[in-house]
Amino acid sequence: MRIVVALISGVIFGLGLAISGMANPAKVVGFLDFFGDWDPTLALVMGGALLVAIPAFRLILRREGPVLGGGFDLPARRDIDGRLVGGAALFGLGWGISGFCPGPAVVALSSGVGAVFVFVGAMVAGMALYSLVAQRPELAGEGLRPGAGKDTRVGRGAGNGAAG
Repeated sequence: MRIVVALISGVIFGLGLAISGMANPAKVVGFLDFFGDWDPTLALVMGGALLVAIPAFRLILRREGPVLGGGFDLPARRDIDGRLVGGAALFGLGWGISGFCPGPAVVALSSGVGAVFVFVGAMVAGMALYSLVAQRPELAGEGLRPGAGKDTRVGRGAGNGAAG
């Protein structure tokens, strides 16, 4: 059942990105072009998303746990360190240069444009590289390895190793 809900959620998210035009990198680059032909569409889409997500998030976290089981995966750390800043800068640089972030890039694969495939290929390669580095303690450092730190799930099923 979880996989069906995940598929339906992904399709709805993808349709939202496509309908809003956010799978078009020109929209993102236009949003980031403050001193040229600025396009505020992305800010409006983000604002609309926040109007729905913020109250929904607060209501959902009042529950004992997710409807489909397991626990909520919430960040345990709230500090800002070099890895967070570096990762955010790298993400922003890639977003500004390409006009894509992961969700819209996957949606844009349906366009058949070669540049989208190059971006998604580079994204997958980066994810694989992170996974390899994170599993090697001598390269990763303590906080980068999967499972480093404490269990971040809260609610029903938290901390029992349940797959969720």
